[in-house]
Amino acid sequence: MRLTQLSEAFIRSAAYERRFLRKNPWDLTMVVWIPLLTVLLIWWIFSQTQITNLPIGVIDQDNGPVANTAVRYLDASPTLSVRQMYYSAAEAEAAILQRDIYAVVIIPEDFSRNILSSKSAPLILQVNAQYGTHSGIIQTGVQAVAGTLSAGVEIQRLIKQGMAPSQAAIAHSPIRIQRISLFNAATDYQQFLASTVIPALLHILAMVIGATTIGRELRDRQLGRWYGFIASAQAYDNISDSVSANISANVNNNVADNTVQKIAALSQSAAKLPNSTAKDNTNQKPVSTLPSVHMGVLLFGLLGKYFWPMLAYGLWSILALWLATPQESVASSAVFATYLGLLLLMMLSFWLGAIFTLGSFSLRMGLSATGFISAPSYAFAGVTFPYIAISDSAKHWSDALPLTHYLKLHIAQMQMQAPVAISLPILYGLTIATVVAMMLTTLLTKRALAHPERWGAR
Repeated sequence: MRLTQLSEAFIRSAAYERRFLRKNPWDLTMVVWIPLLTVLLIWWIFSQTQITNLPIGVIDQDNGPVANTAVRYLDASPTLSVRQMYYSAAEAEAAILQRDIYAVVIIPEDFSRNILSSKSAPLILQVNAQYGTHSGIIQTGVQAVAGTLSAGVEIQRLIKQGMAPSQAAIAHSPIRIQRISLFNAATDYQQFLASTVIPALLHILAMVIGATTIGRELRDRQLGRWYGFIASAQAYDNISDSVSANISANVNNNVADNTVQKIAALSQSAAKLPNSTAKDNTNQKPVSTLPSVHMGVLLFGLLGKYFWPMLAYGLWSILALWLATPQESVASSAVFATYLGLLLLMMLSFWLGAIFTLGSFSLRMGLSATGFISAPSYAFAGVTFPYIAISDSAKHWSDALPLTHYLKLHIAQMQMQAPVAISLPILYGLTIATVVAMMLTTLLTKRALAHPERWGAR
């Protein structure tokens, strides 16, 4: 088959899809506006790059000088904010249940006296551990305040014993930790979460579009009509006049006059198109209603059908990476490798959605499968929960998900600024997976064309 025929199939299929999107605003919104709003909304949600001033409460049962200092230190901590002083545990518990505060610090009686007497004086922290991020930050902040307060008390005691301030500081803590953050040193949640959540949501939307773009042709019994249009305009025009006229009349009037009778006629006519036969009244011989299915035409037709979603998601991927680029310079090769990986992820998502729908001959089942696979994939990607800490079975599932591998590439290139060579195996793997999924989609589409009796399932 000549290249011109393949290119014509691509162009016809793209034109076919363009007309559909122009007449169906909701499908156009899924392709263009929803992914754009998703990118901007997630970035706006994480516009405050650091978590600060988490509200806590304090129950001060001591009211001594050291206790007052502890309250001031807690309120001065950048991650904490003393919202209110409480006078009973029941009152503080009610505030936690209403989410007015996320924790309460209890300063017990004789707190100041025990410290001045060189006795143990613990601070009691009760934190709402339901919120893992909040509770972790609060515990770290309260621990830092307790350490600072303890160091101050001990150093003052040593100074009173005649030791120099510098020697007192060393004597109190001879071993110190020098902590150096190698990556994301500013704990920027836009870089840590938003830049990885956006590809995960685009992955979900892309799989939905992949399922619906081909699934609606099955659902509406229009798969044969679509292939007949892209395969050969002349062959399609030569279809039996009675069948083609019936289809044309129903398609043109379906929007203007959406009656049950016309929809039924359209479904019956479309079901007769692919690889079916109609008897000639003169010769009584079978007459093919569609040209024979050619794999090259079918492949280029699918590429044309997904051209507009791929174009739109390619643009939004550029926007997502531009927002995810940190303030410091990132090598252009790293940005290009990450963008290429994101494009491959989007293409693979389209084909996977199509595979699930074509494999089941049902748009409903295809959408269910895409939701089952793509929605929880971020939880297994190793971004929020460490990959090395999950079970072996969960690791196998994580390794099978394409999002896991893309996020490894994304974090390595955009956040850790690792050499591009480290991420090349991921790019190779995504490329191979995309090509295999594209070929499988083509084969499943050919199978679907051969079974028009299974069209129309929801």
